[in-house]
Formats: sequence, C-alpha cells, structure tokens
Amino acid sequence: MTSESSNDPPARSPVVWVGLLLVMIVAGMAIPGQGRVNAELSAETGDPFFAAFLSFFIGFVVMCLIAFLTPAGRRTMARVRPAMRSGAVKWWYLLAGCVGGYFVLTQTLTIGMIGVAVFTVAVVTGQTVGGLLWDRVGLGPGGRKHITPMRFLGAALTVIAVAWAVSPQLVGTDRELVWLLLVILPFSGGFLNAGQQALNGRQSAAYRSPIPATFFNFLAGSALLLIVWCVKLLMDGGIPGHLPTTWWYYIGGPLGIVFIAGGALLVTQVGVLIAAMGMIAGQLIGSLVLDLVVPAPGSVVTTATVLGTAMTLVAVVVASLPDMMRGRGR
Repeated sequence: MTSESSNDPPARSPVVWVGLLLVMIVAGMAIPGQGRVNAELSAETGDPFFAAFLSFFIGFVVMCLIAFLTPAGRRTMARVRPAMRSGAVKWWYLLAGCVGGYFVLTQTLTIGMIGVAVFTVAVVTGQTVGGLLWDRVGLGPGGRKHITPMRFLGAALTVIAVAWAVSPQLVGTDRELVWLLLVILPFSGGFLNAGQQALNGRQSAAYRSPIPATFFNFLAGSALLLIVWCVKLLMDGGIPGHLPTTWWYYIGGPLGIVFIAGGALLVTQVGVLIAAMGMIAGQLIGSLVLDLVVPAPGSVVTTATVLGTAMTLVAVVVASLPDMMRGRGR
C-alpha cells in the first residue's frame, strides 16, 4: 500500500472538510427518512413493489421539472450529448440508476427475514468494501486511489461502528444457511451502490452538475421497478384499489434526490470511499433522530446505538486525516 496517490483530492483546510462532512451527513440522513416514508406507503398500498416504483417515479417527475423547466437544468442537460460524443461519459453510465432499483428490491426481499439491523450491517459492509475497491480501480472521477493505512483503518472502523450501533437489535438472530444466503443480497446492494455513486460522480464531473446524473438515475430506476412490478402483476395480480391521501407518504422520491445528487457531487470532491463513509454516518444519525423523535415499533436506542453512531464520524475523520494534514501544510 502506498501513502498517497496523484489522484487524491486537492489539499483543503480542516474548515472545508468540516463543511463537506456536513453535506455528507445531510445527504445520508435522507435515506432513513425515505425508508420510513416508503415503509408507510408500502403498508398503506399493500404492495411493496408498487410502493417502490411509485417512490422512484415521483422522484423522476420532480427531476423532469428540475431538468427541463429551470435554466440551470436545461443548460446542464444540453451537456449530455457532447459529453457522450467525447467519451467522457459512456452510455452505460446512464444505467447506474438500476442499482437503486436493485437496492430497493433487496430491502423488499430480505428485511422481513433477516431484520433491519443485519440488513444495515450487510449494506454498510458492502458500501465500504465497494468504496475501497471502486476507488482503487479508478471508477470514480478522481481516478485510482491507493488503499493507504488510514483509509483502510477508517473503512474498518466504519463497519465496526455500524455493527456496534445496531448490536442491541442483533440479539437472538438465527444463523442458518438460508439466512447467510439472504445476507449476500444486501451486501451486493451496498457494494453496487458505491459503484453507482462512482459513476454518478463521473457524470457530474463531465456535466459540471449533478442534475443530469440524478435525472438518469431516476429514469433507469423507475423503468426497472416498473418492469418488476408488471411481472409481479402478471404472476399474482393485486393492483392497489386506492392511494393514501397523507401527503408525506409521497416524499420518498424527493428524499432520494437529496441522497443521489448529494452523493454524485461529493464523489467528485472526496472520492467514493469517504463519500460513502460520510453518508453512512448520516444514515445512522438520521435513524437515531427518527427513533428518538418518532420511534417505530421495535426500535431500540441504547448507549451502544449512540456511541456506535458517533464512532462513524470518527472513522470519516481518520480516513480523511491525510488530506486534512496536506491542507494544513500549504
């Protein structure tokens, strides 16, 4: 392992890094909020596949308004074709949103059998391993980044911190072969999610804006989930007879926009690994706030939950420390 890569982020002061960390936390906090909203929508409609599609489709509609009805949106969407012609963006980058659809499907298929806590640990482990690997192979816009001791330590601390934070919910979990096989699905979802953020970062760098990447994410994800829902209808029917009237059941899509657009922007600034770690910290903080303010049935908040959440922030600082010190030296 080498101490530094020529493609590392530019040196920044600690104050700038604190600002970037705050953006990571806000982007990450959107995910538990989206999960809670989508869970309520799924319960009301009685169809988790339809709820997932509806959430994505609402996000897609919002992105259409942003991309085509605002001056900034039209200006950045006009850069898509030139970026593809120049080779800066490959056509398959536009399919990154399918990963979001796959991630939602892993939630639907596994949480009921392995539980939220195990799901969270599996996803975070996948995101962290993916962040290390995708940075190493240069999938993100910053090119290849060596796995330095501090980056590896920060990644390991993140996984340990998340396991500690959800440990109160792991008590009594059964360990069977089927259980282990099911854990592979959320792990792969987290691993691919880190790759999705890397490709979104490449697009954002090419377009000089996260708007087109976010638009194509919701287009691809909506298309995939629509196909899955239609297959489900052909198999067993069950079209929802009515939609709930509670307005906040429909904000899952906009919350997803915050996460995807924020991640696409952050990857261009700090790389795949640190962006993933910072947003993981935001996810745990958002979950903790929700469990304290509007607790869901079965939610558990203990000292381990709070300290594990705090430890994720320490992990981000550890992984970012070499870049912070370079900034101070200039």
